Amino acid sequence: MNILIIGSAPSAIIANSWDLSIFDKIVAINNAWKISPLWTNSIFPEDFPIEKRPVPNINQTVHSALEYVQAQNHFGGFVYAGGTMAFTAAYWSLHTFAPSIIAYLGCDMIYSGSKTHFYGKGTPDPLRNDKTLKNLRAKSARFEAMAAQLECTVLNLSTLPKSNLVHRRATLDELNSDSFSPKKINQAELKHGLELEKKLNYFVPNGKYWKKIHSFEEEEILKLDKIWLKTLDLS
Repeated sequence: MNILIIGSAPSAIIANSWDLSIFDKIVAINNAWKISPLWTNSIFPEDFPIEKRPVPNINQTVHSALEYVQAQNHFGGFVYAGGTMAFTAAYWSLHTFAPSIIAYLGCDMIYSGSKTHFYGKGTPDPLRNDKTLKNLRAKSARFEAMAAQLECTVLNLSTLPKSNLVHRRATLDELNSDSFSPKKINQAELKHGLELEKKLNYFVPNGKYWKKIHSFEEEEILKLDKIWLKTLDLS
């Protein structure tokens, strides 16, 4: 199964002109359901305004915290995974569909210029003061390590010169014509990271980690980030 995750970056609008038939599921984050009518799954946080949520047609479903908290907890919880929807959507997709490929578009989390989102000027979650999001590249590496353990390849279809996602770049044509395998993971570093996470026990079952953010040591989270980068040999 191939999954496309669409974010709200200005470049994501290109999906509207693509032949998306290669994808079995198209997961749209927040407002990204407006980009293409072919979305199959819309995912958003609890505070996403009701008036901005889509009305699903047949073969379309919407998903909120009632579902994705459980999925993210399966992979260690929000503190370790990173509390922003690009990662939440990815972990939810991995847990729900067990795909062979997850491809991102419009989720680079690079915010510059007067237009930060396809609909204009938005509010970029990762720029808020959040201990879990100090190193977005590391959180991206953690997700890819988890996906690789389940034989899932993670790719980035963005053409932006910079990205806070560490995944391999690919084009739609390459997805159509080439076969991809998961990255090789440094298993020793993976074990090290998981053991430290277990020891720290920064786990919040209901997902509302921000209510306990004071009890998490930022230095320990940064230590974990370094381990996850080493897992993909990115340090």
